[in-house]
Amino acid sequence: MSPVKDALPRVRRKADVDPSGRIIAGDCIEAMRALPAGSVDLIFADPPYNLQLGGDLFRPEGGRVDAVDNDWDRFDSLAAYDKFTRAWLTEARRVLKDDGAIWVIGSYHNIFRVGAALQDLDFWILNDIVWRKSNPMPNFRGTRFTNAHETLLWCSKSQDSRYTFNYRAMKALNDDLQMRSDWVLPICSGGERLKGGDGHKAHPTQKPESLLYRVLLACTQPGDTVLDPFFGTGTTGAVAKRLGRHWIGIEREPDYIEVAEARIAATLPLDESAMETVPDKRSQPRVAFGLLVESGLVPPGTVLMDTKRRWKAAVRADGSLSCGPHAGSIHKVGAGLNKAPSCNGWTFWHVERMGRLVPIDTLRQEHLAGLA
Repeated sequence: MSPVKDALPRVRRKADVDPSGRIIAGDCIEAMRALPAGSVDLIFADPPYNLQLGGDLFRPEGGRVDAVDNDWDRFDSLAAYDKFTRAWLTEARRVLKDDGAIWVIGSYHNIFRVGAALQDLDFWILNDIVWRKSNPMPNFRGTRFTNAHETLLWCSKSQDSRYTFNYRAMKALNDDLQMRSDWVLPICSGGERLKGGDGHKAHPTQKPESLLYRVLLACTQPGDTVLDPFFGTGTTGAVAKRLGRHWIGIEREPDYIEVAEARIAATLPLDESAMETVPDKRSQPRVAFGLLVESGLVPPGTVLMDTKRRWKAAVRADGSLSCGPHAGSIHKVGAGLNKAPSCNGWTFWHVERMGRLVPIDTLRQEHLAGLA
């Protein structure tokens, strides 16, 4: 999981084959050094949290809590952890495309130190996302508040990067409401929790697929390459394969690699049509209102109305509107009638269809569908 100690042979030269769709075994820093600069679109990193408990922790009924006590999560000091963090983030920055983005998840043990390192390396923080766990592990000792969330930092490579954000897809995923930065999702449990040959958890900090699904759907396009330098049991790879994204995993623990390979091999990609999402408006061809007039969707002479039918405007041959003393574009006339500095004419004006008012933006979408 971390490159504190190498469990497998190191990668020592530039990759001479396309590494996408496979797990690179070994130290994550040296593995990233073998990847070409500017070769990945997105990085999702779940680094060691430096999360060690002082002694065993037991549930009220006497059962021992599975804590993170693996070697890959042990660091001699905070300074050692900071050095490790800066090293892997430096390589992550090198392999990331200029318009790519990085997501890093952590807890209060490490996320503030990681955030400082990200800013020191000139990454631009876009959001901090709170993953609020709907079913968190209780605080058995009763000495603190229950730790019910983790934090994700979403960063672009620079302030000027043209990073991918599928805003409309996120809005559709959220019942047509703007997606907020607090995400309520369950922890990995039940049938999703992978087990090793001994029947115990295959990995102590396995992330739920729902979390990765949202991240990849928000910030990548089909065919993009996603890198996970702390691959674990392969959640990122499984979700990437499902969504039609290329993926590269780096992992140093042989047991995790074995579980991840079996898991991803059993994952089926979605049908191509199922992967289609609501297109972002910025990626759509620009449609002027005049095009709807030319195409006959809104013929000259059509009467447009606002939702309350207070105003009626006539469409003229050149795509302009006329309403009393106001004349001009759909936006200009709407703003004039509302005595406002601006107006989105696409949502303000409506046409009547079978007794119902329909926004002219609906007609624009019909025109775009016809182009497609």
